[in-house]
Amino acid sequence: MKSGGGSCSPRARPAPQPGLKNTWETPVFLPIESIGDGARKLTAIQRNWHLHSEENHRRASLIQEKLPHVSEKPRHFGEAAPTAPLGSWTLWEPNLILASARCSSPFPDGVVQFHENKIDPPSRAYLKLWESFTLLPKRPGPGDLCLDLGSAPGGWTWVLASLGAQVFSIDKAPLAPQVDHMPGVSHCIGSGFALDPRHAGAVDWLFSDMICYPDKLYEVICRWIELGSCRNFVCTLKFQAETDHATAAKFAAIPGSRLMHLSCNKHELTWAKLEQ
Repeated sequence: MKSGGGSCSPRARPAPQPGLKNTWETPVFLPIESIGDGARKLTAIQRNWHLHSEENHRRASLIQEKLPHVSEKPRHFGEAAPTAPLGSWTLWEPNLILASARCSSPFPDGVVQFHENKIDPPSRAYLKLWESFTLLPKRPGPGDLCLDLGSAPGGWTWVLASLGAQVFSIDKAPLAPQVDHMPGVSHCIGSGFALDPRHAGAVDWLFSDMICYPDKLYEVICRWIELGSCRNFVCTLKFQAETDHATAAKFAAIPGSRLMHLSCNKHELTWAKLEQ
């Protein structure tokens, strides 16, 4: 399972822009003469549009009503992300639309809504992994060994075990009983920071939703990357009173990384690095 060593050294790249759920990548202004004219000009560009209403709400909603319907219903976990382009638009002035046919997220305003499981998982933290695996190109499955650092009460461990993976979970607190008894789950009482990758051996995935300073998590992750002890990572960067932009930029600069602000992230970001 062991892969070659890596590096945490930053690569040359533009300054990252974390914390944005959705970026309008091709914004243009469209002068319009009427509600119908606005709808025609948008549909002339493409079919699917989402209204992000900031001003002129009533007039904007009348334009949106004339556009083809785009479903915004909650999704079941496991459904693939939409592939059809979804543009965003707003009525900048009564007769001026600001629209972007191409956006960074295939979901309206970058928000992914799920039919939640309010029975089995011990916390709502599981939604972070559901959304991450919806946006990322792969997820763990049978035969994969996952390490979940700071796992209690077990929301992330519950997701990983539900996918059929083997999960080694570590936390100073116990897992919720319904998670601890799941097939494939092994829990160890201890600190996620104290686990030395040289002694733990190679794993396919490393996960962390630990409450800790991002710079401390960065040190932990770099040890695993430099030793080549893990192929895939998904971790939460939890900020204190102020966002640690410097450390967020260091995470974003790790080769092969992706930094996301998920719908259920509060004052935090989700960082992922997947083996290509």
